[in-house]
Amino acid sequence: MFASSDDLFRRVSDDLLDGYDEELEMEIEDRDLHEEVDAAEAARRRDDRRTYFRELFRLQAELVKLQDWVVHTGHKLVVVFEGRDAAGKGGVIKRITQRLNPRVCRVVALPAPNDRERTQWYFQRYVTHLPAGGEIVLFDRSWYNRAGVERVMGFCVDAQVEAFFRTVPEFEKMLVNSGIQLVKYWFSISDEEQEARFLGRIHDPLKQWKLSPMDLESRRRWELYTKAKEEMLARTNIPESPWWVVPADDKKKARLNCIHHLLSRIPYHEVERPGITLPERIRHEGYRRHQVPGEIYVPSVY
Repeated sequence: MFASSDDLFRRVSDDLLDGYDEELEMEIEDRDLHEEVDAAEAARRRDDRRTYFRELFRLQAELVKLQDWVVHTGHKLVVVFEGRDAAGKGGVIKRITQRLNPRVCRVVALPAPNDRERTQWYFQRYVTHLPAGGEIVLFDRSWYNRAGVERVMGFCVDAQVEAFFRTVPEFEKMLVNSGIQLVKYWFSISDEEQEARFLGRIHDPLKQWKLSPMDLESRRRWELYTKAKEEMLARTNIPESPWWVVPADDKKKARLNCIHHLLSRIPYHEVERPGITLPERIRHEGYRRHQVPGEIYVPSVY
């Protein structure tokens, strides 16, 4: 039992702040902790961060309303995130899913196809991850691998690429006609910004895992990726599922703009929830907690 209502209020407030700390922990990853700035610049950055967090929390509250509406209406939503390596796709996906129910909103990030999958219909391994009614699926890269990395790295032949471009509009029309809403984003960063982000990963031990040999090779083939991207956008930008380009040199602006735009594409509204009352715990006269053996406790190092 809590000693007083003030004690209860403090505990609830602490729990809310702890949830916000999750976001602060992720944001620290984006900062150069050793960079020295003058007082005016430091003040400007604090103001920018306040604005960013205020808008992010507001948009995340709207995402929760969207989630409730999706469940209530049985809506089916697919969001595709594409872009160059280090463009910020993972960052925006984290912020979208952070406050949502993973049973409603899930992320699909498929590895390279195995030997069996290479013999299947190209779209087959993606179809198994499509949403049922009341679900949201976020693809961190998607079937557009064929138009990008597979093409540039030589993992498929020109005939396969051409077949993809002919069939993907029909595939996406089938999805839309089946009742799935499909939203596609391309995160666009400059040559200089990608170089800076790659160097940041190289010199940060906590981020080096993000760099694969494929990522490094993609850096060398920047211009080939540009040509592939331009043809992909031109040939797969159809009315049923148009592309939306997110300027992403500024990570925070990209996140806010993408989430704001996603919300604007869906005709959701707030679903009224029944009031919730915490029930009284049943107490029995003879109830006693048994002592847990001390050796199975996690050591209190902190």
